[in-house]
Amino acid sequence: MPQNFTDLVRLFIDLINPLITILVALALLVFFKGLVGFIAKSGDAKTHAEGRSLMIWGLIGLFVMVSIFGILRFAFNEFGFRNFAVPTLPVNK
Repeated sequence: MPQNFTDLVRLFIDLINPLITILVALALLVFFKGLVGFIAKSGDAKTHAEGRSLMIWGLIGLFVMVSIFGILRFAFNEFGFRNFAVPTLPVNK
């Protein structure tokens, strides 16, 4: 249980970092799925358009997730919490 505001912010950041990482990975998968559809089925106009749409949504998702990370990092550092790290996947020890 958080004892003060700093602990509460750290708890929030610890919960958000893995979520951002997962969402960035999902956005990349959507982008690459669209890229494959865009290139592999370029003769079919419908699949070509669907692939293009998926690529656009994947890029929008990446932009939003990276923006959220940047805003959180800025806010975290601006308010004096100096230990904000780039989100990474957990490592089994």
